This record gives sequence, structure tokens and C-alpha cells, in this order.
Amino acid sequence: MTYLEILQSYHLTTLQWISIGIAVFLLGLSKSGIKGIGIIIVVIMAFVFGEKASTGILLPQLICADVFAVIYYNRHAQWAYIKKLIPWMIIGVLVGVWVGNDISELLFKRLMAVIIIVSVSIMFFIENRKSKSIPTNKLFSSGTGFLTGFTTMIGNLAGPISNIYFLAMRFPKNQFIGTAAWLFFIINVFKLPFHIFVWKTVTKESLVLNSVLIPIVIVGFFLGVYIVRFISNINYRRFILLVTALGGIIMLFR
Repeated sequence: MTYLEILQSYHLTTLQWISIGIAVFLLGLSKSGIKGIGIIIVVIMAFVFGEKASTGILLPQLICADVFAVIYYNRHAQWAYIKKLIPWMIIGVLVGVWVGNDISELLFKRLMAVIIIVSVSIMFFIENRKSKSIPTNKLFSSGTGFLTGFTTMIGNLAGPISNIYFLAMRFPKNQFIGTAAWLFFIINVFKLPFHIFVWKTVTKESLVLNSVLIPIVIVGFFLGVYIVRFISNINYRRFILLVTALGGIIMLFR
């Protein structure tokens, strides 16, 4: 098929194209550091393409935005935390590949909703607890790493889980963004072969669609970088909690 024929094979309406455009623009904003809106992106893409197929369509866009994020925020990355989380994230991804390959679309959707709601609840608990001490328990870091890997494979939903960890670590805004940028660049590249060869959700057709959408992602990223400069650390934390909660509610009742 030709380039245009592949795009037409998706049979997308004008409203769906607009929705997708908004979603990938938000993806760019999210990777620039405006965290918490990732759930809304996942919800929109799942509406249009279905839960499982949407994960493969999103992945190349995520990797593209990750590249810009690691270049821009590289100096703020906290590698001690990345090295602590990555091995557990890899295990989580491998379990996610196995589980996600065998479950039905309905169960996949319900699992995504449960992950979001539980994540948001924990985020609110951590943010509102009286103690401001930083958790040092190895179980907390290993459990967070595993769940982050599992949820990023199941539905690109690792944002709420990783946000819980970084909020608990009391990272300043730029350290939060820089550490997350490298963490997800590494793990998204690791996920790619499984989406191509096991789930078969990244295909020639999906890459053609991505070629149309990635420029919008890039515009969203650079606009987000500009906006993040004006957000204080305390308002940044509040924004993450509010938007993540909103996305969780949408997923629960969709």
C-alpha cells in the first residue's frame, strides 16, 4: 500500500484525528516535564485505537520525545536512583509482556483502570502525610521499580507509579524531570522489540501513522519546556497530583 492508503486504512474520522492530535501534543508537553497528563493521553488513544493497539502506536512517539528530554534535562538526572530502579523495571516489563500477551481486551482495560486509581490514591496519601522523611526501604524502591516496568508495558501507565516514587524522594522539579527522562528512555527502548516481535503492536502501518504525529509531539515538547520554567516546585507537585487524579477518574468511568 502507498503512504496515503496506509493512513486511510485506519478509517479515522475528523474528530478522531483532532483527538489524536491533542493527545500527542499533550505527550510532548508531558515529556517536557509537565507530568501527570500521561493518563489523559493513554485514555484518548485507547478510545480511538483500543487499549492494547494504542500502546504500540504511542511507543515510537514516547521514544522520540524521550530523546529530546534526555538531551535537554541530562544534567539534572540522578543516576543513583536510575541504577536502583532499572533492574526491577526490566523484570516488570518481562512480566508485563507475558501477562499482556494472554489477557483479553476487556481485562486489559480493567487492569489499566485499577492501576491508575490505586496509583492516584497512593500519591495523595504520600503527598498529604505529616512526615516529610524520605523512604529508604529497599522494598519501596524495588516494588516501585517492578510496578513501573509492569505498568509501562501493560499500557504506558508507568507515570503515576514513578511519580509516587519521585514525589516521595522530594525531588526538586528539574531533578524529577531529568531522572524520569533517562529512566523512561532506557525502558522504552527496551520495550520496543517486544512490541514488534511478540505483541506485534508496532508495525509498518503504525510507523507511518507515527510519521504524521511525531512533529506535533516535538512542538508540544518545546512549548512545555517554556511553560515548565514558570512553575514553582510546590505548584509543580500539586499539578501532578491534580491531573493524575483527573485521568484516573476518566479511565474508571469510560
